[in-house]
Amino acid sequence: MTHVAIIYFSGNGHTHLMAEAVVAGAKQVSNTTVELLRITGDQITQGRWRDDEMLQKLNQADAIIFGSPTYMGGVAAQFKAFIDAASSVWFTQGWKDKVAGGFTHSGSPSGDKQGTLLYLMVNAMQHCMVWIGGTDVNPSSDAPDAVNRLGSYAGVMGQTAPDMTGKPAEVHQGDLLTAQNYGKRIAEAAQRWKMG
Repeated sequence: MTHVAIIYFSGNGHTHLMAEAVVAGAKQVSNTTVELLRITGDQITQGRWRDDEMLQKLNQADAIIFGSPTYMGGVAAQFKAFIDAASSVWFTQGWKDKVAGGFTHSGSPSGDKQGTLLYLMVNAMQHCMVWIGGTDVNPSSDAPDAVNRLGSYAGVMGQTAPDMTGKPAEVHQGDLLTAQNYGKRIAEAAQRWKMG
């Protein structure tokens, strides 16, 4: 059985919807268990990570998929607190050879999401993980339902125009489908990697 863990932070719900799509894709792969781990403010006290149980769950996974909204050109502070805490795992190389991937969301078409994905990738590389790129060829379409409409190959990007009316979070269908395809790709890669 291959175990895929998705760890993410979501401030307004958009990244949560993308995480759920990643889960749906990973669950399409037989003999795969999927665990969704959401970072909340409860795990952080005075800027420090306090949830060793979540780190232990990640230690048991064959693949870890990281997700954070892009805030001011990088990951959210809550996600950064988790990354800093995971340096304790780095010292023992506890995630070495695990499959890794990442996704992000922002309010503008660019929003410097590439910087967030590169940060997630560099972090995975420092842990000696095996990073998996995107799955879909950009159809050169900016239609909301187009797969990989934002043209990302380092991971998955989602974008939704900011809404100040208080409506529930929504993500373009193409972005959700891209995230779902990515979850499936990572679960398949983790299964192949585990079997050798």
